[in-house]
Amino acid sequence: MTMITATTMAVLLKPMITAHRLLLFQTQKHTSIIAKQQKQHGSLLVASSVRQSDNYCQNLVDEFDPNIPIEKALTPPSSWYTDPSFFDFELHHVFYKGWQAVGYTEQMKNPRDFFTGRLGNVEFLVCRDDDGKIHAFHNVCRHHASLVASGNGQKPCFVCPYHGWTYGLDGALLKATRITGIQNFDVNEFGLKPLNVATWGPFVLLTLDKEILPQQEADNTVGSAWLGSCSEFLGANGVDSSLSYLCRRVYDIECNWKVFCDNYLDGGYHVPYAHKGLASGLKLNSYSTKTYEKVSIQSCDGGSTESEDDIDRLGSKALYAFIYPNFMINRYGPWMDTNLVLPLGPRKCQVIFDYFIEAHLKDDKDFIERSLVDSERVQIEDIVLCEGVQRGLETPAYCSGRYAPTVENAMHHFHQLLHHILKE
Repeated sequence: MTMITATTMAVLLKPMITAHRLLLFQTQKHTSIIAKQQKQHGSLLVASSVRQSDNYCQNLVDEFDPNIPIEKALTPPSSWYTDPSFFDFELHHVFYKGWQAVGYTEQMKNPRDFFTGRLGNVEFLVCRDDDGKIHAFHNVCRHHASLVASGNGQKPCFVCPYHGWTYGLDGALLKATRITGIQNFDVNEFGLKPLNVATWGPFVLLTLDKEILPQQEADNTVGSAWLGSCSEFLGANGVDSSLSYLCRRVYDIECNWKVFCDNYLDGGYHVPYAHKGLASGLKLNSYSTKTYEKVSIQSCDGGSTESEDDIDRLGSKALYAFIYPNFMINRYGPWMDTNLVLPLGPRKCQVIFDYFIEAHLKDDKDFIERSLVDSERVQIEDIVLCEGVQRGLETPAYCSGRYAPTVENAMHHFHQLLHHILKE
């Protein structure tokens, strides 16, 4: 029997081992190429899907013609109020551009005050630092995406509840726990991501534009950008920081956010039918509407001539300002309330009411309580209307309607603004 030595065996096996390694390398390379192609194909599919969705939504946008005079115009199609794709399209084109009202200076009048909120899928945090400067950030921890803060209040810093990463009031990362051994990590690159913030009168505004403006520049330009030529008019008609903040009411409503806006903008059309108590305190034949660049002003005389002994909630004149796309300011008698309409889904929105009163009445508890009860009644009546409209929009019986030309021009103006921004 011939004995095969180890050396001989190695010589015999070498071609086989080499061939096996070559086959393995080619297989791995082929697998890698396939994986890369699949990834590229997946990215192309996503991009194609996005383009198809955008094209689909643009076709829906084109179903409304903003150039037809209100006397002949149809309202936007029901798909604007019901289609999930259109809702996502709106978030990016309407709410993620331009200045958006999100809160009040009263919520952060002292150093270390903060409040949080959500706009679409954007979680935000607004605070005032120890030097009195206002900051705004994405409310998302840079470690593993937990929300850093919730609600409102006072904090010397923000500690993530998940793993304890700590951020200063200026957004800087102050402490990252248990990261011994981490590499390629620059603490200066892991602060909270900033947002543009500005104030106008008693209001705090954010914009999601990526270019961060110096605070002074933001405050100096926000009035004209947000209100256009209407800013001086509102300031001269009692919309200012002298009012005392009282309270907040929040309503979750089963309707598209635009249904609530449309209801607000019908020029008092629905008031004598749906709000008989409110109608009794207004001279509806005096109702008038004026439109500006991004604002519409509805005004109406009240039935009261106020005296020191008999203060009426509505006063002698009521002013209703709609600021595109989703903010309302109502100034009447000694009161101001604001309505912020937040889109939550194709058929759901949240409306935040904040109430202010002239300073000399802030301790008149009986008057305040009676007024808030009257206001609550009107809101409940409006909720019933809006939810009924949403259900009607979702039926096959309705596509588009018509405008009442003498009263619904503010609504038509709103729809024209929407069309313009959705076409950009």
